[in-house]
Amino acid sequence: MPPASPSSSAGAPAPQDLAGPAAGPARPERAEAPLVLDTEPPRTLRFRDHFALWMNLGVSLIGFSTAATVLGDKGGELSLAAAVTAIVAGTAVGTAMLAVAALIGARTGAPAMANLRGLFGTRLSYLPTVLNIVQCVGWGVFELLTISAGAQTVAHTTGYRWLFVLLAGALTTALTIWPLGSIAVLRRFVAGAVAVAMVYFTVQLGRQGVPDPGAGNWTGFLHATDTMIAVSISFVPLAADYTRHSRTGRSAFWGSFSGYTVAQVWCYVLGLVALLQSDGDPNKIFDSFLGVSFGWLFLLVLVLRETDQSFANVYSTAMSVQNLLPRVDRRVLSGAIGVLTTVLALRIDRFTDTYSNFLGLIGSVFVPLLAVLAVDYFFGAGRSGWNLSADAPSRWLMLPPWALGFAVYQFLAPTEVADWWTGFWTSAQEKLHFTPQEWTSASLFAFLVPALATWALTPLTRRAARN
Repeated sequence: MPPASPSSSAGAPAPQDLAGPAAGPARPERAEAPLVLDTEPPRTLRFRDHFALWMNLGVSLIGFSTAATVLGDKGGELSLAAAVTAIVAGTAVGTAMLAVAALIGARTGAPAMANLRGLFGTRLSYLPTVLNIVQCVGWGVFELLTISAGAQTVAHTTGYRWLFVLLAGALTTALTIWPLGSIAVLRRFVAGAVAVAMVYFTVQLGRQGVPDPGAGNWTGFLHATDTMIAVSISFVPLAADYTRHSRTGRSAFWGSFSGYTVAQVWCYVLGLVALLQSDGDPNKIFDSFLGVSFGWLFLLVLVLRETDQSFANVYSTAMSVQNLLPRVDRRVLSGAIGVLTTVLALRIDRFTDTYSNFLGLIGSVFVPLLAVLAVDYFFGAGRSGWNLSADAPSRWLMLPPWALGFAVYQFLAPTEVADWWTGFWTSAQEKLHFTPQEWTSASLFAFLVPALATWALTPLTRRAARN
């Protein structure tokens, strides 16, 4: 990819970047994503396209079932008001971070991992790129397993898992070959069907009443909010892969923010209602959906829609690989990765807790990374234009704030990937006489600390960029 010009990647946006003029000339609606990395992307996506894409990504079968993480443990549940407030607040904060990453992608026209060439230099960008590849493949497999499980639930069978995985994998791979066409399909057809299904379930479940087992309890509110922030931020390493095709920075920012916020809040609140009606058992949550008239039909819509989650993970894996292999056709990469995730999903019955936590560990890498990325782009070297070329020099000064943010995250909320890892961080807490408190949000502090550290370094980074 050639060095970005100041007009396409200048750091701090002028007011019009969020409010008006097109980022480039209009392109044919049928234009597709470039095949290799060094080709200028078509700018075809409007606000409605971004809104539809992120609205679909904000609704997830996983979101319904993981509402239990917001509600809290049995016997110590949050009140309904506290849980809903945590969902709204956490989603808004996390999606604001997502929207910043989306805006950067719209302005540079580069995929997410290629943008890291500007932050770290090309060779150093390979480290987060590899981590993102591992993360996206893992979540892609997890989504195929989720789709197959959802299909089995609708079909009232415990068999044919292999068939559902194959069908979901084939559809996922097809979507990644024509990504912009797939986004158009999501906008024109899928988004409406999903909205109808969500409205139907909201009305039907709402008529049955909602118990409030933790009435008046707000203990654990900030932990629940932190959980929702983390869910929203999980899409940060993927956002620019799609918003690089945006016509304006404004449409990318507000389309992603509004679409994802509305959908995720709706998804988790509906999941919360279904969970409470299932006596708090996440394994029975879909019984509530199937228990209403024609519930199976509308749940089938949501199961089929889940392929946009696997599509996003597989396509973004291909975009990440292109940062390492910029001249390889993205269609070849998407096809190969689609086959890989399908084969892995056929061989894996379920994710172990250890691997799920490992994916969470990788996810904690990207909270501080976004902080460093955003501050350097808007206030540091990015103000004069990042170098996104294949020979962009290494910027070692950007690594310490990122590492500091990761350490803050793990210090506040150690990821349980192994006893020695958790023990290391809990031992550090003991030595520093620190006990995590209700207000110590890992996501927020892991964002704020590296952001401040990067901002403190901006005089040096901007001087180095000019030289």
